[in-house]
Amino acid sequence: MSTRGTRDAAGRLLRLLSLLQSRTDWPGPELAERLKVSTRTIRTDIERLRDLGYPVTATTGTTGGYRLGPGARLPPLLLDDDEAVAVAVGLRTAATGAGTVEGIEETSLRALAKLEQVLPARLRPRLAALAAYTLPAPGSGPAVEADVLATLAGACRDRRRLRFDYRDHDGNLTVRDTEPHRLVSTGRRWYLLAWDVGRTGWRSFRVDRLTPRTPPGPVFTARPLPDGDAISYVTKGVASVLGPCRTVATVRAPAEVVAERIPPVARVEHVDAATCRLHIGASTPLLLAAYLAALGLDFTVEGPPELLRRLAEVAARCASADAGPLGAAASSSSDGAPQT
Repeated sequence: MSTRGTRDAAGRLLRLLSLLQSRTDWPGPELAERLKVSTRTIRTDIERLRDLGYPVTATTGTTGGYRLGPGARLPPLLLDDDEAVAVAVGLRTAATGAGTVEGIEETSLRALAKLEQVLPARLRPRLAALAAYTLPAPGSGPAVEADVLATLAGACRDRRRLRFDYRDHDGNLTVRDTEPHRLVSTGRRWYLLAWDVGRTGWRSFRVDRLTPRTPPGPVFTARPLPDGDAISYVTKGVASVLGPCRTVATVRAPAEVVAERIPPVARVEHVDAATCRLHIGASTPLLLAAYLAALGLDFTVEGPPELLRRLAEVAARCASADAGPLGAAASSSSDGAPQT
């Protein structure tokens, strides 16, 4: 084979490996079409990958195909530019301990060191900018185990039914049989959005309250998600159970402004360019009053009565707050002549 032919074969092998890593199953004819070669060439290249240690298995079916499976060791992964930067940023965040995944700080640092060592020079400015100008806020929610997240993500990706033990808000333990769809993080907690087979409906499950049963079950056909948006579905459902004290406030501000100032699980409903409705709840009327006051925006609420009383208390306390000696001095200096 000529030098050019060797380069072409090596490049094709890398493209084939990238395709196999991008999804679970690939029919042989589709791989051949993607790479513009014959199915015989695909079979030859698959054997070369196996010789290099990649555990490629043949799948059965009408057309036959291939799957890149787990091996005795982790083979090299091929990432495009966006994927490489995203992985590096995620590892940086995990290494700081700012996330809610338990016990992965040290391993994240080791993985980040390996990735940055081979990161192309053209990507380093993007990564440096992201590291310099993003500040991850520490998560205040319960930590979840990394292997649990990995199990759930794999079931979502492969569309495999999953059974797990689930502890609800009252501490009751049940076994759920589900078709997992997406993992959603609200910034405080992780949720699994799944079709509950036993209850024949979509449900959001807190990941810190579930224990997967392995191995996963059979493959299922994906169902259309209500509204087509996993994030909106989860946040709406979580907002409805925030606490026993709930209200709907009419806020005199655009919905996008209010959305930036509320807890991740509250819900904003657009009314017009200058008004929106805020669906929000909390564990106590006082905490709910504090949430609303912290908006710093004009709003009205019709109840419940205890919330209205707490709002009046918060307003009175703020109005009677003593500025203290430092605040008084600052106020005095601002009212008089310039200080030297």
